[in-house]
Amino acid sequence: MACPLIPDRVFESIYALSPHILRRMGVRLVLCDLDNTLAPYEESAPSPALLAWKAELEQSGITLFVVSNSRKSRRCPDFCAALGVPFVRHAGKPGVKGYQEALRQTGIPPEEAVMVGDQIFTDIWGANRAGLRSLLVKPMAWGKNPLRRVRYALETPFRLASRNPPPEENL
Repeated sequence: MACPLIPDRVFESIYALSPHILRRMGVRLVLCDLDNTLAPYEESAPSPALLAWKAELEQSGITLFVVSNSRKSRRCPDFCAALGVPFVRHAGKPGVKGYQEALRQTGIPPEEAVMVGDQIFTDIWGANRAGLRSLLVKPMAWGKNPLRRVRYALETPFRLASRNPPPEENL
């Protein structure tokens, strides 16, 4: 049995996940963390690059859905409304309920979904527990919380152990 803390693949950012790559993986649903994956913690609105990426996904028949642990009352709803995507907040990652709720809302089976996030101990562990493919991206920013650096340092061995394909391997 594989370690549930090891992501299936690691990418520089969400922008390295082109619709072409995702479609070749058989993906119709991208579950995505919000903070430090789609936008830095302090960014309150989607960037033009994020809006363009979401539009590319939609044009390829891929749904973007946010699964967030955010406890801020308006952060996730306001950001997702501006982005035009559904969401589950207070998802309880690494628990599986938030992932299951997103799958239920979309009607897309786990085999056709991936979870994209920047944290091993929430996003990746939860996705693997929920039977989803897990894609790790590098955090967008360190933010103001100094403990975040400690957490990312603790995650380093799992990041390095990812089952990344060689660059020449086709997805």
